[in-house]
Amino acid sequence: MEITTLQVVWFLLIAVLWTGYLVLEGFDFGVGMLIPVLARDDKERRVMINTIAPVWDGNEVWVLTAGGATFAAFPEWYATLFSGFYLALLLILLALIARVVSFEWRGKFDDDRWRAWFDRGIIIGSWLPSILWGVAFGNIVRGVPLDAQHQFVGSFLDLLNPFALLGGATTTLIFLTHGAIYTTLKTDGEIRRRAGALAERLAVVTLVVAGAWAVWLQLAYSEQAWTWAATLVAAVALISVVVSTRQRREGYAFIGSAVAIVFAVVLIFGSLYPDVMPSTIDPATNSLTLANASSSQYTLGVMTWVAVILTPFVLAYQAWTYWVFRKRITVEGIPENAGLPVAKG
Repeated sequence: MEITTLQVVWFLLIAVLWTGYLVLEGFDFGVGMLIPVLARDDKERRVMINTIAPVWDGNEVWVLTAGGATFAAFPEWYATLFSGFYLALLLILLALIARVVSFEWRGKFDDDRWRAWFDRGIIIGSWLPSILWGVAFGNIVRGVPLDAQHQFVGSFLDLLNPFALLGGATTTLIFLTHGAIYTTLKTDGEIRRRAGALAERLAVVTLVVAGAWAVWLQLAYSEQAWTWAATLVAAVALISVVVSTRQRREGYAFIGSAVAIVFAVVLIFGSLYPDVMPSTIDPATNSLTLANASSSQYTLGVMTWVAVILTPFVLAYQAWTYWVFRKRITVEGIPENAGLPVAKG
């Protein structure tokens, strides 16, 4: 089957949606994971939560859109992915639900134990997706056991292979570094100092682990020579993060970590093409490709017009949100919990 222009366009658009999600949700996952590390008391925890409070829900829209676009543009890919990765994706969904509830309910009562429970929800709800998204992408690039009907015939344990687990460590470290840098940009005082020192240490570890995973991917699973360029750009970006965090140039460090994530996605999707999910059983006939996994040309055409019309408004609104909430947050600016009901017991 011949690959059409619209199939390529939607493959690229899905890559763009995942890029937006990983760059934006990446730093708020990082902030959530770092709450017990950087915050010393309730006010400092509230400072960290308030750095992402206006934007975290908007950031999650990107993954919903990516999932919806995959379902509409490549239904075979969606069906195989969500059935084969069912348990992993269910764990991610439960973690995100716990995270949403924790953000919304944490401040409903003036009670330390109440807040502690929901702090745990934010922390676990940030750690689990950070690890599992990397494991999922590692398996998508590596390939999974698909039969002739493109059905996943493996088990959950098949997904826990060394390459995928290293992918999970890579995304987790990148998000931790990204979140620490974002904290330095959005806070002031002691939290900013701690975050800067931690970002400096994390950047070095992230460079080593992410570099090892990217080279492994390139050598073992990529048939595209040009993706070496994406690997090189991502490596240079991470090196710039190491240098910038040492010099406490937070803006440059944040740009560097964002660029590294962008080109990591380029590496992943570039290595996949023209497949969307390779088969480890018989790659030549059992793999899902852009051609055999996509919707009709009419469907892709309608979707393209809808995306062209609506996407600029969505991007403008999200950019406006970040602009409105651009200022730093300090402990001194956090009010007491006056007026909140006290939890019984």
